[in-house]
Amino acid sequence: MAPRQTEQDISGSKVLVVEDDQSFGQLLSQELDDHDLTARWVDNAEKALAVIQQWRPELVVSDLRLPGMDGLELLQRVRSEEMENAPGFLLITAFGSISKAVEALKAGAEDFLTKPLDLDHFILTAVRVLKNRALRQEVQRIREYLSQDDFHGMVGQSPAMRGLFGQIGRVSQADGPVLILGESGTGKELVARAVHAASPRKGAFQAVNCAGIPEQLLESEFFGHKAGAFTGAGKARRGLFAEAEGGTLFLDEISEMPLFLQAKLLRILQDGKIRPVGADKEEQVDVRTVAATHRDLEQEVEAGRFREDLFFRLETFTLRLPPLRERGDDLELLAGRFLRRFSIQMDKNIQGFDPKTLDVLKNYFFPGNVRELRNALERAVTFCDGTTILPTHLPSRIRDSGGQSALQSAPLLTAMAADGEHLPTLAQAEHHFIRHVLDAVHGNKRRAAAILDIHRRTLYRKLEQG
Repeated sequence: MAPRQTEQDISGSKVLVVEDDQSFGQLLSQELDDHDLTARWVDNAEKALAVIQQWRPELVVSDLRLPGMDGLELLQRVRSEEMENAPGFLLITAFGSISKAVEALKAGAEDFLTKPLDLDHFILTAVRVLKNRALRQEVQRIREYLSQDDFHGMVGQSPAMRGLFGQIGRVSQADGPVLILGESGTGKELVARAVHAASPRKGAFQAVNCAGIPEQLLESEFFGHKAGAFTGAGKARRGLFAEAEGGTLFLDEISEMPLFLQAKLLRILQDGKIRPVGADKEEQVDVRTVAATHRDLEQEVEAGRFREDLFFRLETFTLRLPPLRERGDDLELLAGRFLRRFSIQMDKNIQGFDPKTLDVLKNYFFPGNVRELRNALERAVTFCDGTTILPTHLPSRIRDSGGQSALQSAPLLTAMAADGEHLPTLAQAEHHFIRHVLDAVHGNKRRAAAILDIHRRTLYRKLEQG
């Protein structure tokens, strides 16, 4: 008989045939092989137990009457061990009865067939059992993914993240503006969405990147416009503030907002009124503003690029996101989460990470934080054809980092490793290290001072001395 292709999700599935009649056992095995399944045959239950433990079949097809341990006892033994990814079970007997069928099904068998066996019916039943098993596993994987211990879509067990979750819970119940600070890729929009979701606000969540709107369209985008307000304004348009009525407006990269618009934003935060372009009257809006940036706003204020009064208004409730390198075991937790997500999306059966892969991930600095980890895992799952993520599946910049952290590869330590004639002085070493920490946190002096455990005034003084 020509092979008949089964569906791809069960193609190649391993099936163990347990039958003491050699010719019949080999016939069933051959029939399974002919239908693009991978079959093995043993002649008793004791051998079957050993094969199940080592070979891990997806389905066991067993005769009910066997020498020594019978098929029902084999089924009960396998089910009692509660092994991970336990195989489906299909029992066959020439002495079928309703009572035996009920007993087998209660013990966990997926189906019960009687001899003389119709081979076409046997194959259809085996395929159905394999499909149902694959479907159950897929549902379980999705349930596990959805039931991860998270906080409004954010995952973290580290003290830093647990503290952040508590702050979000409290801040969400207030109504003032929120300022979210953190490096690129730390998840600032997720925090903004969490603040909105945990709040009593029923309106929409609107997000905008302040750096992504042409300057000539900024006022219209934020406040809306009346028909005919300017060339091309054929009809009236509601702005982002009006669309977020009763909800939250998230202003990402607030530091990129031009100074003239910062002044208007400050007034809205003070009195809750907007004036659409071309309108004669102001409109009252009920919108909570959440702003975010990866820049040091105090430094931006000093440089004259950000209004000091707006900064003071925004920092009423400030939430700081820790970089991934300061989150400890969260890295492995997040890596596992991304692995499951992309495995499900790409319909792959990847079980985990090679220990060397985890070592590489844990020793990498991750300047792009959680976003960089997510992208690295998406690539790894894409290029993985087996069941384990290996270092070779990671992007080259990560796997070729030599297992060194950014501090280990810093120019300072490179200089200190040189011969004695080129060793830096203590003052030089301190200055180099401060500069390295500032580079690592993208110039955020507040975070650099916290990492160095010194006051910001001390940090400014040391930088001036350098």
